[in-house]
Amino acid sequence: MLGLGFCDESHFSRAKFEERAIHNTEVRMKTRPRLLQYSAWDWFPIFAGIMHFAAVIALFISFPYLSWWAFIVLGLIYAVAISWNINSISHNFIHNPYFNSNFINALFSLILSITLGFSQAMYNFVHMRHHSGNMDRPNEAGKTLDYLSIYKHGHDGQPENVWRYTFLSYFRDDPAEILRAMAPRRSGEARQAKFELLVVIAFYGVLAVLDWRFIVCMLPFNYLGQCLSSLNGYYEHFGGDPDKPIAWGVSTYAKIYNWTWMNNGYHAEHHYRPKVHWTKMPELHRAIALEQEAGGTRVIRPPHPLGFLDPDLPRS
Repeated sequence: MLGLGFCDESHFSRAKFEERAIHNTEVRMKTRPRLLQYSAWDWFPIFAGIMHFAAVIALFISFPYLSWWAFIVLGLIYAVAISWNINSISHNFIHNPYFNSNFINALFSLILSITLGFSQAMYNFVHMRHHSGNMDRPNEAGKTLDYLSIYKHGHDGQPENVWRYTFLSYFRDDPAEILRAMAPRRSGEARQAKFELLVVIAFYGVLAVLDWRFIVCMLPFNYLGQCLSSLNGYYEHFGGDPDKPIAWGVSTYAKIYNWTWMNNGYHAEHHYRPKVHWTKMPELHRAIALEQEAGGTRVIRPPHPLGFLDPDLPRS
């Protein structure tokens, strides 16, 4: 199913990978950089995240001078960038915060919150619930542990239709419910989430006062970006097995997608070992490829955002 004939088990056994990971962690703890916590490669998502924030400011400044056609093109790029950021920069930051300093991590979290239009701390909590539930099916009470489960609004144990999931997920988020769930065990993160929400509201409130037309025109593209992220998340799991850890996620090894989305295509590997750094995903894949093949891990050909084009999709 996987077509991974290049995998050499003698060189990439799971045991060797985990032994090497432990060794690398010990070395990093002794010789870790002053600023970054894990890898110099993290400068790439850090720089990209800051540039994304700067692009939002630049779009606001240039808005009065843009033709409608130019604005629509830039708005579509902005929408794609939201999904790209959520599923690469923001996502990897959740699992392996880029900086050694908690203060700088909190500052970068705030930058991401403003850029994307929602609290990064809140997304952190929701995403951790996603990894706890791993797209679980509803229990007897009709509830799922995973807020993002594609089965949550499905019927008869089947996933929801992709287009309903894509375009309705945005309206199903309940920040008040999420904050209530965060408060008992993550009170500090709940406070951070409230602060980030206030800053986001204040930031876009100021922009609305300066030019309300910009906010009105950007809202549809922000919504589209959130929908594209939901579409991406759907095909990261559609056809996976929520009852089998090795097959929780669905992977794609499309090269350009993985180069630009920071190895997000290795999604089955990521769910199997969420703390492995994004730069190590290909190595982890080689280490567990035979185990994945035996466990029926699903792989699609196109990138996740285009998962509906895969010729071997099961029926939803």
